[in-house]
Amino acid sequence: MCGVIGMVGREPVNQLLYEALTVLQHRGQDAAGIMTYDAGQLNLRKSNGLVRDVFRTRHMRRLTGTMGIGHVRYPTAGCESEAEAQPFYVNSPYGISLAHNGNLVNARRLKRELFISDLRHINTDSDSEILLNVFAHELAQSGKTRVEVDDIFAAVSGVHRRCHGAYAAVSMINGCGIVGFRDPNGIRPLCFGERVTATGREYAIASESVALDVLGFTLVREVLPGEAVFVDTDGVLHTRQCAEEPITHSPCIFEYVYLSRPDSIVDGITVHKARLRMGERLAAKVERAWPDHDIDVVIPIPDTSRTVAMQLAYELGLKYREGFIKNRYIGRTFIMPGQAVRQKSVRQKLNPIPLEFRGQNVLLVDDSIVRGNTSQQIVQLARDAGAAKVYFASAAPPVRYPNVYGIDMPAAEELIAHERNEDQIARVIGADKLIYQDLEDLKAAVGAGNPAIPRFDCSCFDGEYVTGGISDAYLAGISEMRSDTARSRRREEDLENVALHNHS
Repeated sequence: MCGVIGMVGREPVNQLLYEALTVLQHRGQDAAGIMTYDAGQLNLRKSNGLVRDVFRTRHMRRLTGTMGIGHVRYPTAGCESEAEAQPFYVNSPYGISLAHNGNLVNARRLKRELFISDLRHINTDSDSEILLNVFAHELAQSGKTRVEVDDIFAAVSGVHRRCHGAYAAVSMINGCGIVGFRDPNGIRPLCFGERVTATGREYAIASESVALDVLGFTLVREVLPGEAVFVDTDGVLHTRQCAEEPITHSPCIFEYVYLSRPDSIVDGITVHKARLRMGERLAAKVERAWPDHDIDVVIPIPDTSRTVAMQLAYELGLKYREGFIKNRYIGRTFIMPGQAVRQKSVRQKLNPIPLEFRGQNVLLVDDSIVRGNTSQQIVQLARDAGAAKVYFASAAPPVRYPNVYGIDMPAAEELIAHERNEDQIARVIGADKLIYQDLEDLKAAVGAGNPAIPRFDCSCFDGEYVTGGISDAYLAGISEMRSDTARSRRREEDLENVALHNHS
């Protein structure tokens, strides 16, 4: 789950790209980058860290030009080093840069193809560099000294034929324009907007509509699954469907549970309203499965679950209270690498208000439970604050399977719901009772926002991968890359390499 932004403007776009990335920061806190084009000159700044730390005044001054792309990275499948910061760039043909959100499930085969057949070398472990090189190779097939609109759309069609998995990408072609494209299943979100200034019309392509809102752009619509949207340097918009039929729109349902901001519209669905409906459905589950409950108060675990908890409390006629104060300067624990870091950050991030817990039977509401470590610590915080009983509700069903489409969920065996039922999970996290949202209720809550969407990718809940072709061997490889043990080993190797380099 990364964040991407691309823009063709009439004035310098560096500040607008920066502001968009700060709004998309929730989609990735690992690294950030901006690349701009100015009269034949490329300007790049990228590094590990938050947007506010990566870009200083001296960097912004160098990012000149009226066209550019930006990226915030959330590491997936082992891509954690500074070398994987985006955008990526290749000089042939024309000079092309790219920022990508998602994950290619056939990246290993593509990397070999690129080397043997396309004569292209991949320098990192990032599948985003592979996606860029596939696009560049397909664009080179035109054999022209100057790229034309039809050549760009033909190249995106070639990407669709070769690349399998999830990809929502923005790419900048030097002296030509910016293209945004989305995989034929539309798993990861991408939208575009426009605004009219005194000097002309401007376009922006972004992961979420909220990035367009803050820049003063009007949302035009989502980029359709398989579609490409191209804005040339004159500010003229071109769109075309580039994927072969059949196309089955299957957005990731976890975008609505956790990933996207509540003030975004994703694939025509208002995220805030979807979470309100999740609260309604979860309240109905409580009434159905636990009609004689003794809940005194509903308390959300900030921030994502607030909307769900508020609506659940309303439906059940219960008190809703804010019981935890959040330290805004600690990142989201779900996307922090390493179990030790996550464990430490929970205590730093949340502090209970004892008045709201003392002597109460508390229902804590969270958006989901992944590893369970955070939930366990929060339950203990509630008990330490004086709660008589601590119940726990999840707006999402049990997460039992790894996500292969760009969400860095851990190895299956590190998921708390792996081979456990609800009672067993409740005991592990220390809750007196645990209630999960049913998957069909989650689908209904989200789907009500746009009945035209035929299905959602719910693979982390049901193990059904919409692209197909996900073998046990592939999942085993992903588990090896994502396990905390493997991460620790890679960090130790990186430190050893740095030490050897410094010594030499």
